[in-house]
Amino acid sequence: MTTPPGHVADDALIGATLDSRYRLDGLIGRGGMASVYRGEDLALGRHVAVKVFAAAAEGLDDDERRKSETALLASLSHRALVRLYDASRDAVTGREFLVMELVDGRDLRETLRLGPVGPADAARMLADLAEALHVIHDRGIVHRDIKPANVLLEPAHLPTHAWNAKLADFGIARLIDDARLTSTGLLVGTPGYLSPEQVTGVAPGPPADIYALGLLVLEARTGETAFPGPAVEAASARLVRDPDVPPSLGADWVALLRSMTAREPTDRPSAMQVAVAASSLDTREPEPVGTAATVAFEGSTDAATVAMTGLPTVPLDADDEAHVARETAADSGDAAATKVLPAPARSSTVASRRRPRRGMRAAVAAAIVVVIGAVVAVVVYATSTTAGAGDPTPAPLPVVPGELGVHLEELDEAVTG
Repeated sequence: MTTPPGHVADDALIGATLDSRYRLDGLIGRGGMASVYRGEDLALGRHVAVKVFAAAAEGLDDDERRKSETALLASLSHRALVRLYDASRDAVTGREFLVMELVDGRDLRETLRLGPVGPADAARMLADLAEALHVIHDRGIVHRDIKPANVLLEPAHLPTHAWNAKLADFGIARLIDDARLTSTGLLVGTPGYLSPEQVTGVAPGPPADIYALGLLVLEARTGETAFPGPAVEAASARLVRDPDVPPSLGADWVALLRSMTAREPTDRPSAMQVAVAASSLDTREPEPVGTAATVAFEGSTDAATVAMTGLPTVPLDADDEAHVARETAADSGDAAATKVLPAPARSSTVASRRRPRRGMRAAVAAAIVVVIGAVVAVVVYATSTTAGAGDPTPAPLPVVPGELGVHLEELDEAVTG
């Protein structure tokens, strides 16, 4: 190539072979510090992801330190960590690069453009990523740049979930010398997900990763960034306020996310504590608010559906149907229909179904009270009207058969007597 080392454009690298081994076949994505390519390891014949750093991020030219750090990072193994295969500096282009496991699928940033993640998938993702953080924290490594773009979603092979989450780019700060990053003014991290201590310039520890993971999962559940806006505004906002965690997520989610995003690093749980807590989160979908449940009453000539808020939909058993049939027959005055139906043998579940029947009786009683009240109003109105016309005899009430008619006759006698 004729381009001076360290000044190679991203697109110009497509088709190049780094270190005489890794061919770059296409650009996957680019960031402020590096660009990622889909490549092929010509020595092993496998597809890989190659992260090529910008010139400002140089720091891998110390061969001994690079080998030491690469060996450490490559030794870390977890299902939610993207494996690191190699790290080197290409003599032709002057660019430093990492060779990593190629994960076919979208990242979380792209997925969130389609909407929030459900509670079951979010809880599984949180548990896996927190466990992966425990692995790297236990080896003295701080990720520093947890964000949706660094969570890769690999298609799952089980029907219980759609994808498996993998954390990428861990150990970048160890491979790239902190002193060089500081001298070039390059900060490892993304403004929307920096911890308060990172914003103030304090060297981050494991709690910084917990804070960023809390913001990431909060965004996954709500579909909204906790600290939006320009970089400076987004970074400084967390110094004066905590992220808004909606109560609608559920009490256990709220408690965990608030503890993870506490402003004081010592108030945050460890990665292992987060992983354990995530495994017991409520993963049920929120119930719709304001919907009225129905109780279906069957067994009479006309099936009635009565909306009763707070009661489940419960069909009547044969014994309940017999009771409704007797009530219906008594009201209609049909003597032949008052035959008592044989009660079926009760199972162990009958006791748990008596409450809906008592609820039905209460509803019938309430309806009778309403009817009696209406009749009283009619009687009073009729009495006052006939008195004004000079006729002291009130108009007779209509004949109502059954038990309800008996109640009305007694009421009529009480009013007119």
